[in-house]
Amino acid sequence: MSRIGIIGTGHIAAPIARLMASKGHDIHVTERNTQVSSALQAELGVSVGPPQEVIDASDIVFLCLRPHIAEDVLTPLRFRADQRVVSVMAAVSRSQLVALCAPASDFVQTIPLGFLQTGGCPLAAYGNDRLLAELFEPENPVVKVADETALNAHFAICAMVPGVLDLMATGSKWLSEQTGDMDGAEFYTTQLMSGFLATMQKGHSGQLAAERDALATEGTLSLQMTDTLQSEGAHDALRSALTAIGKRLET
Repeated sequence: MSRIGIIGTGHIAAPIARLMASKGHDIHVTERNTQVSSALQAELGVSVGPPQEVIDASDIVFLCLRPHIAEDVLTPLRFRADQRVVSVMAAVSRSQLVALCAPASDFVQTIPLGFLQTGGCPLAAYGNDRLLAELFEPENPVVKVADETALNAHFAICAMVPGVLDLMATGSKWLSEQTGDMDGAEFYTTQLMSGFLATMQKGHSGQLAAERDALATEGTLSLQMTDTLQSEGAHDALRSALTAIGKRLET
């Protein structure tokens, strides 16, 4: 088992810590978010300390900082040449990591979401994808990407998740207005989508369009829905948002 340090304790760091602890790794986390770090210490028995102590105690270091504070936090810290570094920070480039984490040179950049703790979260990986596979598979599949451009495109798709959730929240609210049952409306909406997506098979491109077309046949309510979303510009808005996020990640 490995000694794992986590710099930054927030929405993504906590489930990473829980999953790594469940696999028997020795976990060290920073005290930056005292509420989260204290909860992890009480729950998992992790060690809590300042960033340099966490780095000194670790073979593998997860960087889970907000991108806009990464430079300020990491610049004063000292890494070791033998350490492996996992960055989950969008918009922090490989060249920046090399400069901030020298002399460490073994990096992988990835895009986790909080549900990785329970499995089923695909992890796009640029860099040492074998390290991610060692840590996260088989529960979470690792998807190797060729370069940072491809990684940033996957980051943009991750940003689509809250957008889809936002649309689902709108649909759930509409249903509750018709039924008067807010809890039932949200349960029905979420279970309908999660149950359907659970039928998707790995490695079969075109499934989404095929399933859409199987439902949205001539004269159906489903076709009315897809046609309306197209004509009202929902798809154009999505592509515009993805393109804008992609350009933002390039800077």
